[in-house]
Amino acid sequence: MSPGGLSRARLGRMKDVMAGHVECGGVSGLVTLVSRRGETHVDAIGRKAVGGDPMRRDTIFRIASMTKPVAAVAAMILVEECRLRLDEPVDRLLPELTDRRVLKRLDGPLDETEPANRAITLRDLLTLRMGFGHIMKPGAYPIQKAAGDRHILSGPPKPQTRPDPDEWIRRVGALPLMHQPGEAWMYDLGLDVLGVLIARAADQPLETFFRERIFEPLGMKDTGFSLPAEKLDRLATCYQTDPETGMLEIYDGIDDSQWSRPPAFPSAAGGLVSTIDDYLAFGRMMLNNGKHGREQILSRPSVELMTTDQLTAEQKACARIFLGDNRGWGFGLSIVTWRNDLSAVPGRFGWDGGLGTSWASDPKEDMVAILLTQSAWTSPSPPGIYHDFWTSAYQAIDD
Repeated sequence: MSPGGLSRARLGRMKDVMAGHVECGGVSGLVTLVSRRGETHVDAIGRKAVGGDPMRRDTIFRIASMTKPVAAVAAMILVEECRLRLDEPVDRLLPELTDRRVLKRLDGPLDETEPANRAITLRDLLTLRMGFGHIMKPGAYPIQKAAGDRHILSGPPKPQTRPDPDEWIRRVGALPLMHQPGEAWMYDLGLDVLGVLIARAADQPLETFFRERIFEPLGMKDTGFSLPAEKLDRLATCYQTDPETGMLEIYDGIDDSQWSRPPAFPSAAGGLVSTIDDYLAFGRMMLNNGKHGREQILSRPSVELMTTDQLTAEQKACARIFLGDNRGWGFGLSIVTWRNDLSAVPGRFGWDGGLGTSWASDPKEDMVAILLTQSAWTSPSPPGIYHDFWTSAYQAIDD
């Protein structure tokens, strides 16, 4: 048996299963990682681009919503320093969000509103209950069109399409909320608002705070909101699937990549690029209750709070398309709440990226596992490669 309690034969099975997804053309390439009790196993399979160079362990990926847990850690650093408070209104630093109005009907006109029952808080942002986000059901919604027209809700990450943070938050403040603060779980926007709040509370750009307080202490040297020219050759081409043909088409290239230059708006909801080893450092820090070597990024109580389910049963019902039936939501990440699958270990926490990535840390198994691909998901429901990766990672446990 290996020191980490992982079967080499079963890890080989995982590699074969993942290689099958590359061979069938669903993804051009991928990198997987399973790290348990200090033993780390990595496979790089396929190519960085169709017909291009081989995938490598240090290939850089757009991790999309795996940015959210990083932003939540940044917020909790500021809470621990008493520069932010969880239940304090955000109005002090985000005056654009004072005196909120709320739509009387989600599908109603923008001028049919009522006053908000209370102000938006930091807790609302971290738990995605600020009252504004993506509407995940069909229909004509004037508020969703207005948000899209203003580049407030823009779907998959496109860093170069948004205005600077001050202008962006002004546009958010010009629209009514979709729900009362704290009432409903709505995906995405709350974490971008959080990014603006963090920058103002820290009195420095978001990317600077992330770098100085998280990336540099963790040795995450290849993680950021953009890449310098000398690292672009390590960036994987990003693909999306054509809904009519089922073929891969380029979503974001290399030399013309939207991540090849700093964005005006660094998205705390989905703007980072990273590598498998960089994100392992983050995932291991969370598993170690905020510690990384001699660095103490967060306290144990903060990590415990972040990884505690914050949603009511009613809120989980509206979040089912993202969380399924057995996950809740803490601060910027999901938590498995009950076991209904091989890999669904209660207490396992993490989150996924819609451009083809997934991470979780599992305290019970002392394990971190990460999947990085460069093919975007076609819906909020994870694709087959996601399920096969997590099944394969857990079937490799041999103790």
